[in-house]
Amino acid sequence: MARTPPDGTLPKATVQETISIFSAVLIPTLAKGAIIRRPKVVGMSERLGLDRRAVRRLQKLSETYGDGPLLLRTPYKTMALVLNPDHVHRVLEETPEPFATDERTKRSALAHFEPEVALISRGGERAERRRFNEAVLDMGHAVHCMADRFLPVVDQEAQALLKNVQERGGMLDWDRFIETWFRIVRRVVLGDSARDDHELTTLLGDLRADANWGFARPKRKQLKERFFERLHSHLGRAEPGSLAALMANTRSNEKTAPANQVPQWLFAFDPAGMATFRALGLLAAHRDHIERARAEIASDKATLHPELNFLRACVLESLRLWPTSPMILRESTEPTHWAAGAMPAGTSILVFAPYFHRDDRHLDYADRFSPELWLEPRDAKDWPLVPFSGGSGICPGRHLVMLLTSTLLARLIEHRDVRLEPPHRLDASQPMPALLDNYTLRFRLGEARD
Repeated sequence: MARTPPDGTLPKATVQETISIFSAVLIPTLAKGAIIRRPKVVGMSERLGLDRRAVRRLQKLSETYGDGPLLLRTPYKTMALVLNPDHVHRVLEETPEPFATDERTKRSALAHFEPEVALISRGGERAERRRFNEAVLDMGHAVHCMADRFLPVVDQEAQALLKNVQERGGMLDWDRFIETWFRIVRRVVLGDSARDDHELTTLLGDLRADANWGFARPKRKQLKERFFERLHSHLGRAEPGSLAALMANTRSNEKTAPANQVPQWLFAFDPAGMATFRALGLLAAHRDHIERARAEIASDKATLHPELNFLRACVLESLRLWPTSPMILRESTEPTHWAAGAMPAGTSILVFAPYFHRDDRHLDYADRFSPELWLEPRDAKDWPLVPFSGGSGICPGRHLVMLLTSTLLARLIEHRDVRLEPPHRLDASQPMPALLDNYTLRFRLGEARD
């Protein structure tokens, strides 16, 4: 039976429970790297099953306290953990007021490399920057308006990758994959001249590594200046066929800060690469699904811009099983009222996505690879599966991400036999692991097939 708080107050965790939430949920999430992943910690988390422990911890709390939200006993800031699926929908649908995206912890992190990005802005600045993001990323369309340019880029880089893999014995690992992925990203965002600008990606990676520490790490002004100088040189060319060119022709004003929006796109494409590589692992382990994907590719050959809905669903399933943004953060801008009581203004609101994505008390597919979930429309009445957040704070680039990731997957599996190495890394007959370390995934790619 759930504990009943006094009238007018939200339930509040005990000191010991708060410590257990930090140790089982928050600290492991931060240790893996909130802004850029730490590969060794990701590997350790998979081996120890830390994500599974975090889900079990929150399940026990929901059984103890009911719907919540559950306030944590912290000395420095009011924090609340969302435990009810309807509350997830409320928080996301009522963004940015009264649930703002610029939560304090997030601000301290992103300020290291994108201090004027829409995600950590409010009021008129947020509205203008969000409008700009939605316009350039063509948010409302499953196929981006520049797909004619972007899809050949993916094809070219995929073919170069497959040739390289074949020349090196047929083994595809993370390092080769992510190098190709970032080439695609730089060409799409900045143009062909940025294809081999590895230094730009390295500089951003260094800034993101600092951002992992938030306010605890001093900002490196000179490093940020070097990054933005290099970024501005690419944006200034506004190379035809790139998002940079689209930016140059998209209305902006003194509030827009166009260049400050671009690091977020480059940043977000990194976890998209992780999701793609994991999706490849899921397909390799589920032979019936990879054949279905190949059938879709073949049937869409005559389509000018194939949407590859099944492959998109596979990427979304990768993100459901292993969210690349496991903690969705909001901050209340005013007091809010819930069935269990009042929440004060300035509360950091925590939505731990794996808890909802993997709640086996309510979801019979919690630990299965079930891409069919994503082939039907979903709305706020459904269980909250939120790989790209939701509401007015939903990722504006999600359709572009799905276009590029599904197309790359199609090129990798279309004419090649793909096998996990070792084969037992993922077993379709067993529950999917709570976390999959993409950094150690390896695939044996067979000879080209008809």
